[in-house]
Amino acid sequence: MIKANSLPRLMHRASGRPLSLEEHDQEFGLVDAQTDFLGELRNSGLTGRGGAGFPTYKKVELLSQQRGHGKFVVVNAMEGEPASHKDLALLNANPHLVIDGAEMLAHMIGAKRIAICVSRDNPIVINNVKRALHERTRRSLRGPEIELHTPPWRYVAGEESALVHWLDDNESLPQYRPQRPTILRIGRNAVLVDNAETCANVGLIGRFGASWYRQLGTESSPGSTLVSVTGAVDRAHVIEVALGTPVKAILEVAGADTDPSAILLGGYGGTWLSGDNIRLPFATEYLKEVGASVGAGIIMVLPKRACGIMETYRITKWMANESARQCGPCAFGLPALAEDLQQLVAGGKDRKQSLDRLIHRAAEIDGRGACKHPDGVVRMIRTALQVFDKDLQNHINGAPCVGSRDTKFYATVPRHEREEDLVWE
Repeated sequence: MIKANSLPRLMHRASGRPLSLEEHDQEFGLVDAQTDFLGELRNSGLTGRGGAGFPTYKKVELLSQQRGHGKFVVVNAMEGEPASHKDLALLNANPHLVIDGAEMLAHMIGAKRIAICVSRDNPIVINNVKRALHERTRRSLRGPEIELHTPPWRYVAGEESALVHWLDDNESLPQYRPQRPTILRIGRNAVLVDNAETCANVGLIGRFGASWYRQLGTESSPGSTLVSVTGAVDRAHVIEVALGTPVKAILEVAGADTDPSAILLGGYGGTWLSGDNIRLPFATEYLKEVGASVGAGIIMVLPKRACGIMETYRITKWMANESARQCGPCAFGLPALAEDLQQLVAGGKDRKQSLDRLIHRAAEIDGRGACKHPDGVVRMIRTALQVFDKDLQNHINGAPCVGSRDTKFYATVPRHEREEDLVWE
């Protein structure tokens, strides 16, 4: 049994290859079918690791109240965020722990089918999941039917309603949901969507219980989490940490710059924070005091030699190209924001007017999209204007931009290069 107060948990015995089913059972032990999974899940305090941080047991209770025998559990391992690598690391280390959690969730809501979704341009992960499913089939374990699906990779394809829409209608389009939580459906069947890390945590809680789980983390944010560290670091890292660990300690383990200009928490749709904030604990109850959250567990590090406004422009331009283009805020609003930022960093005569337009357009876009894609971009831009005020004033005044030629830090990494560059600890 893994010691309750030790790490790693999710990445226990991670090496250069995934654990086989036999190795997985030896390391983690077998599941007691008599466990009150829902009770343990409720007491654990687990929140979703996909970004929203919604209590997992509440989603399970909501789905368990839905009628019908055709319910689905969907494991979201799409990882559309270019700065995130944790699903890749987890499924390359122990896909069986993720599947265990998905089966427990299916048991709790009465689902007969599980869909594991991995983007089709991640062939190594796909093969690892296929091998794991084959091992479980050979054992003839009775349980829900499990299928692997491989949607095309795009940023919005990992948004839960877009993923369910693809499973239902083969289109990765977010669905308009004015109220949350909303019951998503494939046909008439209710769907529970959780990301791969959330499922793996369910797998741990179902085995070892809520008290065991809570021996790491904080009272409000129990357990451990996977953190992707990118930016001013030699190689992208995925690190498992206890929630509440200081951000600076995480950067030190990753070999990242511990005197940065700023950090971006939550990825491309996240929140910029000044580098002065890296002593904060990595837990939402502390980060919310500065307007941030743990989100999807991403820390992007910007060194002092880079320009925050230039990097914000690059991210905004990329995000504008990744929209679903099904509603105005994405189709027209995001390209307009990128254009305003481009004119601002280019140092044209109307750069002050470009800033005014940027602020006005951000206010017009906020809260109007079918999904949260435009809201995330607006949040990222607004916090950039606050954190990088010095860079902003330099651009407005026509001063040279120190980071205008440096594309190292946030230019998107080609997907096929991730696996050879990734380090997990």
